[in-house]
Amino acid sequence: MLRGIEMDIEGMMDAACPRNVSAEAYSPLNLAYVGDAVFSLLVRSEVVAKGNMSVGRQNEQVKAVVRAGAQAAMYHSLMPILAEDELAVLKRGRNAKTFSRAKSASMSDYRHATGVEALFGYLYIKGQNARIIELFQMCQERADKPDGKKNEVSI
Repeated sequence: MLRGIEMDIEGMMDAACPRNVSAEAYSPLNLAYVGDAVFSLLVRSEVVAKGNMSVGRQNEQVKAVVRAGAQAAMYHSLMPILAEDELAVLKRGRNAKTFSRAKSASMSDYRHATGVEALFGYLYIKGQNARIIELFQMCQERADKPDGKKNEVSI
């Protein structure tokens, strides 16, 4: 479904991406801060692309995907397919010392979610928009359980 809006998102990302600082220079929490916005925008775009529905229903669908538990599951499914630098960022994000956590998540899930967000922030700052889309689509595909049933993190 993202194909219809892919060019708009990539154009927006290209225009806003700060190219004057190396992605490696950012702290993992700064990467996660940016990545949270990138990931949220992609999820929201997918939900809106499904068709017109109430904002409350849209928000429920978005929250099911951007919550720490769902992103923690994505963390584990992304690990085997990442390049070495991407895996290093994922782990740096997971290991970052945070002083807060989500009210409805375990600290483990929260830390793993921070890793996923750091990865998306890293790729955004590096200008690797095609890779962002690729990983996001993999997260969508992996939202299906092995038995073929959709789980609650379906995008």
